[in-house]
Amino acid sequence: MPFDYSTYALFCAGAFALILSPGPDFFYVATRGIAGGRGAGVVSAFGIGAGLVVHTVLAASGLTLLLLASPGVFNLVKWIGAAYLIFIGIKLLRAGDEFLAPVEKRDFKLAAVFRQGVLTNVLNPKVALTFAAFVLPFVHSERGNATTQILILGATLCVLATSWFCFIGFFAGNLGQLLGNHPKIGRGVRLFSGLALALLGVKLALGQRP
Repeated sequence: MPFDYSTYALFCAGAFALILSPGPDFFYVATRGIAGGRGAGVVSAFGIGAGLVVHTVLAASGLTLLLLASPGVFNLVKWIGAAYLIFIGIKLLRAGDEFLAPVEKRDFKLAAVFRQGVLTNVLNPKVALTFAAFVLPFVHSERGNATTQILILGATLCVLATSWFCFIGFFAGNLGQLLGNHPKIGRGVRLFSGLALALLGVKLALGQRP
């Protein structure tokens, strides 16, 4: 392993602190868990993890730096990602009572839940910024092959993030079952979650490239 234990532990601690910060991934997993049950919550978490795998490969191949260096490409990804978040948010805001219907009556296709999780993560250029600002500083030439280092750190981030979001998805699934008996509270959660995702999309669209 190219890292000493203290350096790797420092990376893990910093990565977990980043993961705990609520963002589009958090709200996506939480809403899918509440609306679709524990299964949908966990599947959405694996979708987020798969998106992080894509970002890891992009960083290891140098494409992340290319993305950040090209204003046109960066803005294109940013606008697509922002539009996607706003779209999901509006869908939640317009959802009816089926949002908290009994799990067995909910029309949730897990493949679609997984795919949406991947897109939510991949189309967020701030995740690429995280790799550039947080992961890459831990990569040093004296430790060996840079690509290997990025893959190890990226895989670590993927495992930590997927584990955390699986917990969130499972917890949200349990919460959704409880909210099924309290439609007014459930409606409030739906409106808050939809508004949060839409506003995150607007914030992403208005954000400036560093």
